[in-house]
Amino acid sequence: MGHAYTPGLKVSAAAEIVRPRRLPIPGEVLVAAGDEVGPDTVVARALLPGNVVTLNLARQLGVAPADLPELLLVAEGQAVQKDQVCAMSKGLFGMFRQTAAAPTTGVLESVSRVSGQALFREAPIPVEVLAYVAGRVAAVVPGHGCDIATRGTMVQGIFGIGPETHGLLAVLSEDPARPVTAADMRPELRGRVVLGGSRADLPALRRAIEVGVAALIVGGLDAEDLKELLGYDIGVAITGGETLGITLVVTEGFGELGMSARTHRLLAAQAGRTASVSGATQIRAGVLRPEIIVPGEVADIERTAVDTGLLAVGSTIRIIRDPHFGAQARVVGLPPEPRALDTEARVRILTVALADGRQITLPRANVELVDERL
Repeated sequence: MGHAYTPGLKVSAAAEIVRPRRLPIPGEVLVAAGDEVGPDTVVARALLPGNVVTLNLARQLGVAPADLPELLLVAEGQAVQKDQVCAMSKGLFGMFRQTAAAPTTGVLESVSRVSGQALFREAPIPVEVLAYVAGRVAAVVPGHGCDIATRGTMVQGIFGIGPETHGLLAVLSEDPARPVTAADMRPELRGRVVLGGSRADLPALRRAIEVGVAALIVGGLDAEDLKELLGYDIGVAITGGETLGITLVVTEGFGELGMSARTHRLLAAQAGRTASVSGATQIRAGVLRPEIIVPGEVADIERTAVDTGLLAVGSTIRIIRDPHFGAQARVVGLPPEPRALDTEARVRILTVALADGRQITLPRANVELVDERL
């Protein structure tokens, strides 16, 4: 067997990117096919139902639930303000009347004649979906969202945290192997997408958050620093929902790893342009990749092995399991038959040559394609 298929990381100066933008519930799409949009353009909007707050009116008034309809001062479906009196008992000879006030601002949704409970619905919660990247609306899904298409530089990382963001791309150094320090995080980098080099230590990460850096792109990261920063072990969760105040993309892996020279060169060439960044990563299955997208003028789209997933002799891969995690290598052999590992499991393997010339054998599941040439 001369080839196989495996997931890969896109690193391209001429990529075509389509990003679906969807509402969590049906709503209103605010753009049309062909519209030009920016990262901050609101492309769809919906209203999530507000929270429900309950109040036992019957107990509050000291009456039977069946008597509530004639005691209401506010009709079901009518708007109320917090602490507004919404029901009053008849009392005794018109005296000693009990009142019940609305526990929140919203709408009196319903009153049960059986349980005596009143349901108050708070104001709807607006949900907006942004375009995320500058580009063109390629398609519209009525009531749900749209697809945004753009062309430009695209780099996928191996790991990330933090939500979608964007900002002007700033470069710290021309050296992709230079570590990122706290001193690099200057106040003028506020709101910027910052391209670093190798590992950013914990003081650098904390200083970046303090300064207000929108996103930081580095080659490597220490797992203990990440745990300390988050306050918990990331495990095998889906990332992207963190609220640290920064989005972080790691391009090579965990450890003292310099950024790939090609990755650094491609991104550095876009300095001063608006970059869209997402830290969302699905660690276990690899379905989600953190990414950096810099839209620009691209005449011809670059097609690479990563687009097809084709793994062949000569392909460049990154090892994604210990003890060589993060190392890049070149495929030199793809034996067709499964082989037994030390664990006695029989799996398909490949032989790769590391940068220092050593050849090692790995399960094919332990590697991923990268757009590099060793």
